[in-house]
Amino acid sequence: MKIDLRSDTVTKPSQGMLEAMMLAEVGDDVFREDATVLQLEKKLADMFGKDSALFFPSGTMANQTAVKLHTNPGEQVICDKYAHIYNYESGGVAFNSGVSCKLVDGNKGMFTAQQVIEAINPSDYWYAKTSLVEIENTTNKGGGACWDFEEILKIKKVCDEHELGFHLDGARLWNALVAKNEAPKDYGAIFDTISVCLSKGLGCPIGSVLIGDAHTMGQAMRIRKIFGGNMRQVGYLAAAGLYALDNHIERLVEDHKKAKEIGEALEKLSVIKIIEPIETNIVIFELNNDVDEATFKQRLANKDIHIIGMGGGKLRMVTHLDYTDAMHDKLVQVLKNSNFTSN
Repeated sequence: MKIDLRSDTVTKPSQGMLEAMMLAEVGDDVFREDATVLQLEKKLADMFGKDSALFFPSGTMANQTAVKLHTNPGEQVICDKYAHIYNYESGGVAFNSGVSCKLVDGNKGMFTAQQVIEAINPSDYWYAKTSLVEIENTTNKGGGACWDFEEILKIKKVCDEHELGFHLDGARLWNALVAKNEAPKDYGAIFDTISVCLSKGLGCPIGSVLIGDAHTMGQAMRIRKIFGGNMRQVGYLAAAGLYALDNHIERLVEDHKKAKEIGEALEKLSVIKIIEPIETNIVIFELNNDVDEATFKQRLANKDIHIIGMGGGKLRMVTHLDYTDAMHDKLVQVLKNSNFTSN
């Protein structure tokens, strides 16, 4: 029994999802003639109370499009030092949009409105013009942490006062909505653009959607084309997204519960130095200084349990749709009964 906890992107379509995909009505989406894509986009725009939505092959492309929509070359984006757009999108903000990042030293990937104020550059011409604030909810490197909605409201006020765009990387926003019992329209009322991922947590094979108001999204399809992301009969993949939205959001509670139970099992291991607080489906932990990370991972791999390193001594496990009860029981028993301290 292989247990893959490297990411919630390792899932495969369920039988119901596959059936929905095969029955999809499709057309040429470059001509905007794919009925299933249009249905998915409208569903998500309506869900968040926005005017427009556009389907993308990846969350990175959706985020990169948002950055380009909000900025001009030579300008600057305020984001956390843990931000996905800075750490894991291959320097795309610089390459694609010609902008730099002003990194905020936040807490678990989250910062305050006051920190935004302090990060805004003076208007003198020798500074990069600050034009966008970007946040990530939940925070990946922050261990699946969820933002305080009241702080988001305060940041929005700062953005309005300084005429800054406000983008949400909502790759795992579904987890935050479920964990904190929040509504999509509450987020839609605040952010200019929101990217949501369908292949993290919701079990789709591919796809993210960028959502926003009509004015901001006006050039989104052109930018997607520039990035090489326009697609043809992509309704087969959009159908997976529609199925996931109807069937896979509420069940995220199960992933959160299992993640917390993994944390409880890890707490009992003498080799563990720190376990980040667990709010959703991500478990991030550090080993004691005298414990070799590669050896720890290999001993799990010997039991066909696979996890990932995040750098800086941090290890990660992510629960997901395909992580079954039987797998969970096996993992807990392996953690309980294995000796990770012997040579």
